[in-house]
Amino acid sequence: MQMVFTKEQAMDALSMMERARHFEERTDLYFKAKRMHGTTHLAIGQEASEAGLALALDDGDWIVPTHRNHEVTLCRGTKPEAMFSEMFGSRNGICKGLGGSMHMTDIRHWNAGSSAVVASGVPLALGLAFAQKRRRTGKLAVAIFGDGATSRGAVHECMNLASVWSIPLLFYCENNGYGMSASVSRMVATDEIAKRAEGYRMAWNQVDGNDIEQVYLAVRKASDYIKKEGKPYFLEVKTYRENGHSKSDTCAYRTREEEEAWKKKDPIHLFATRLVTEGIATRSEVAAILASAEKRIDDAASLAEQTADDHLSLQEALSCVFEPEGRFSSEQGNIHKGSYREAIREALDEEMTRSSSVVMLGEDIGTYGGCFKVSGDLYKRHPDQVLETPVSEESFSGMAVGASLVGMRPVVEIMYGDFCTLVSDPLINHAAKIHFMSAGQLSCPLVLRSPMGSGTGHGSQHTQSLEGMFASVPGLIVMAPSTPKDAKGMLKSAIRSNNPVLFVEQKLLYGTEGDIEGENFLVPIGKAEVKKEGKDVTIVCYGRAVLTSLEAARVLEGKGVSAEVVDLRTLRPMDKATVFASVRKTGRLVMVEESPVMGSYGSDIVASVCLEGIPLLTKPVLLGGKDCPVPFAKDLEARMVPSVDEVVQSVRQM
Repeated sequence: MQMVFTKEQAMDALSMMERARHFEERTDLYFKAKRMHGTTHLAIGQEASEAGLALALDDGDWIVPTHRNHEVTLCRGTKPEAMFSEMFGSRNGICKGLGGSMHMTDIRHWNAGSSAVVASGVPLALGLAFAQKRRRTGKLAVAIFGDGATSRGAVHECMNLASVWSIPLLFYCENNGYGMSASVSRMVATDEIAKRAEGYRMAWNQVDGNDIEQVYLAVRKASDYIKKEGKPYFLEVKTYRENGHSKSDTCAYRTREEEEAWKKKDPIHLFATRLVTEGIATRSEVAAILASAEKRIDDAASLAEQTADDHLSLQEALSCVFEPEGRFSSEQGNIHKGSYREAIREALDEEMTRSSSVVMLGEDIGTYGGCFKVSGDLYKRHPDQVLETPVSEESFSGMAVGASLVGMRPVVEIMYGDFCTLVSDPLINHAAKIHFMSAGQLSCPLVLRSPMGSGTGHGSQHTQSLEGMFASVPGLIVMAPSTPKDAKGMLKSAIRSNNPVLFVEQKLLYGTEGDIEGENFLVPIGKAEVKKEGKDVTIVCYGRAVLTSLEAARVLEGKGVSAEVVDLRTLRPMDKATVFASVRKTGRLVMVEESPVMGSYGSDIVASVCLEGIPLLTKPVLLGGKDCPVPFAKDLEARMVPSVDEVVQSVRQM
């Protein structure tokens, strides 16, 4: 076959592969000499699959690499000195030393950050491609993953959703024969991974990943198809990693004969030999290109070594956890009566009207109106923004995270709070960490709404209160409004936030009635509210427990006890100032919540108050759910959470 590259392009391709190879070799030496901290995953032998992809992509095409990301990051255009600095933990690193070897982000070269969790980056790439489609940019995104990742459900969820919605995503499977130490022959139930795409009505192809020309042509073909047809494409690139999985891998799971056979197919050797044998370049020209490429990497390493110990301060690192919030004012408007459910719907309606970047994603939020009828008829008012998804929580929540990275503001509805366990990977490992790991290059303005709590007779798997678990995650905002007024004002603030928000809606609150403010009213994030003033005891609570506490305070008032009720509203960040001020005034604290006490959010409140060292503080009381899965039987279910009588009794015993 005639070479597809001009001489100049061919020499650039050879240089790119050699730079990638030598970067890995230098990295390996640094780790063996213990000059670098942590671990690393090299891709020696896979240079053609990385360089061929990078050469075939256009500016504006996004990539989401795997933990084995150095070569494709370098080939996409990132400076090697910044990459070496990153692995030294230096502030001069591409992510200021906060990401390291497995988490490299470079938005200047359309790299949205590599994921260290197998297959975890695929939903993010889906979201980037989804955003490209909505904005009609004519660009695509590439989900890079290995053969081992094809056993993960997230990949299949994304393949289905990409096909159903015709999303311009290239599924780029680098099949190097092993998922860590497990060979494809033992772990994957097909001889042709790419052929699985047929089950999702998706075009596919396989290519020799050690032939840079073949990879380049295959990616160009896939790219042209995606951009012309507006549909996804699956490309399997067969290659081999000559090194182990990570720095401690001795490759005991494969034979030396196998390794030697693959070394004869080394992509750099094959391409260099072809350049000479076909008369495209002389041996001396090839040698000069290889030497120049190695020198470029050696020089970059030397530069990085000079500032290897220049790390961010702890305070500087802490400043990277959250994206700074924009300034927006709040105005009280025409108050009207309505339900908690209607308040949330109003907020969604107004925010989607305000900005086309706000989209709703979730199951059964169209004509069905949502599981708890929150979305109602919004699909009629915003047909292009209320988007019903397949039953695949990890794919569409991860897609929302990816879309948020490029300016969209998705609002994801998870049908039941219990199912938040299904979205914990995109929410915890990506949404909450991506601003930090990228050192501020990316932000994630995402809202994930979910009804939690018991009282509906749905049994143990539909009635949990998991907000405390998520409130322990740095980088995530957690809200739990108790009234219609707060529900609307807080949701609008959440949607306008530049950070990811878990918005907890207690199911039994949906039908409660109250005041609802106009469209310009916003509740500040991280600000508690004293719902009732008192002087004898402070009752701190959130969600439905606020109603329980207010009723208990009314009963106590009749018994001569003045209780102050503090509604936290936002769990993370915690408004310690309001809580401490109230407890200093009363000298007593009762914490009321519906989640089980062990490891609960209420435990943090009590601990924070105790650690504050408030003078004359009476021993605090913590009331929470019983340490038991929520039962189905109605009377037992009702006894799982603190009652008005229990709150009253606890206060009187103080």
